[in-house]
Amino acid sequence: MQTKYIFVTGGVLSSLGKGIAAASIATLLKSAGLKVSILKCDPYINVDPGTMSPLEHGEVFVTDDGAETDLDLGHYERFLGENLSQLNNFTTGRVYSSVIEKERRGDYLGKTIQVIPHITGEIISRIKDAGASKDILIVEIGGTVGDIEGLPFLESIRMLGGELGHENAMFVHLTLVPYIKAAGELKTKPTQHSVGELRRIGIIPDMLICRSEQSLGRELKEKLATSCGVAKNCVIESCDQPSIYQVPLSFEAQGILDAISGKLGLGELRADMSEWNELVKRVVVPANEITIAFVGKYTDLKESYKSLTEALIHAGAATDTRVNLKWVDSEKLEPSTAESMLKDCAGILVAGGFGLRGVSGMIEAAKYARTTNTPYLGICLGMQIALIEFARSVLGIKDASSAEFDKSCSEPVIYLIDSFIDASGAKQIRTHISPLGGTMRLGGYECHCAPGSLLSKCYGGANLIKERHRHRYEANPLYRERLENAGMKISGESDGLIEAAEIPEHKFFLGVQFHPEFTSRLKEPNPAILGFIKACCAR
Repeated sequence: MQTKYIFVTGGVLSSLGKGIAAASIATLLKSAGLKVSILKCDPYINVDPGTMSPLEHGEVFVTDDGAETDLDLGHYERFLGENLSQLNNFTTGRVYSSVIEKERRGDYLGKTIQVIPHITGEIISRIKDAGASKDILIVEIGGTVGDIEGLPFLESIRMLGGELGHENAMFVHLTLVPYIKAAGELKTKPTQHSVGELRRIGIIPDMLICRSEQSLGRELKEKLATSCGVAKNCVIESCDQPSIYQVPLSFEAQGILDAISGKLGLGELRADMSEWNELVKRVVVPANEITIAFVGKYTDLKESYKSLTEALIHAGAATDTRVNLKWVDSEKLEPSTAESMLKDCAGILVAGGFGLRGVSGMIEAAKYARTTNTPYLGICLGMQIALIEFARSVLGIKDASSAEFDKSCSEPVIYLIDSFIDASGAKQIRTHISPLGGTMRLGGYECHCAPGSLLSKCYGGANLIKERHRHRYEANPLYRERLENAGMKISGESDGLIEAAEIPEHKFFLGVQFHPEFTSRLKEPNPAILGFIKACCAR
């Protein structure tokens, strides 16, 4: 079957949930037996989001092959239950870089390089590459219709839609139907204006997905269908839900598969969502409840930890437990406040991050967990913090620190290695002055687990696991012997690099250099995070 494409655009304003809508459609189509993938096109000029502040962009999601991508790819993987790659996300910056590189090589034979056809041609080529060998490719266009930076992408999908033909391309437009409290009614005018803008560009939407605070009702759906020129069964409401994992079920109940099949000629589609439905029930109405302390430095923007908060929901569904998060800003955590801020929590999680800000508070959190036998999970920087705290408090190395925080520190328990082998097997060189973009250890690496260790037990007794990384600094092996002699066990290694550390005498104290949240799924929660939540429940 020729690959069919579903293009998802957004209107009125940003953050309406295009990624969730696209992932929900993909989940239903996959559950109906089709081979599905998703692509995110980002209009910003950064080559990738790797150097963007978490407070600016939210989380940077990392694929198994080491691509730093938009956080929507995390939603795609969690909903589809599949690993995506470099092919599934690209930006304006990457497109222009590629076109300029080709121009410098002379690939365009001296022609004048223009947005049309060269930039649009590059975008179309990348979309086709992502759709190769798939039944359906869902393409989400970032930003909002009307944004100047998104115009080349919209022109590209307009051109591609014409090339593919009527039965091979479908345009879905997600928009806002706001409730005006003073008037006591939902308003369709923003959607009509947004569709008008889309039609002016040359794209006629085949389906509307309408974000709203409450149900639209039959009359409002008919009004939208008539005014926007779509079929009545192609107006799908997307109301606020207690959980994002309810969205595919809501779409299915409204007959979205029949509408998609009718447009793309897919025949009868029946999705098997029974297992999904059972897990969603556990998410929405769980039998148990716990609260853990989530210690981080980007707590002002919760999207900075999107994969991690979702991974905790997955572990909660597996244990039939609601995991409540007590957000603890590490900058406000001090020796005098640690007890009052952490004592009521069943466990302590210290998340990843970059730079010195908030580190002292993280160290206090690790110390509190270690000395009170409170379950602890340290991720990336959280593991490094645990090693520094242990070196200072137990080994008596008062100057123990990280070269990231103090490049001239005398006791670098955490240091910067000059070279390493990346996920593709190539040798990478990095120093303190290396550009930030692309000089981290990125993507999936194998980790050897010490037999009988807590790490191995979390992963069902496995001796070898594979998890994803995103960091520049490593635990210094020169301190390994002293750490282990004092009770800190190194339980995970990757080509001589320290991947995990734990305290065997503790109820649950585990630090991992990798990011376990990147591989967590609703149907398959990450074992390390699941083990932590089980320990918190037991406490």
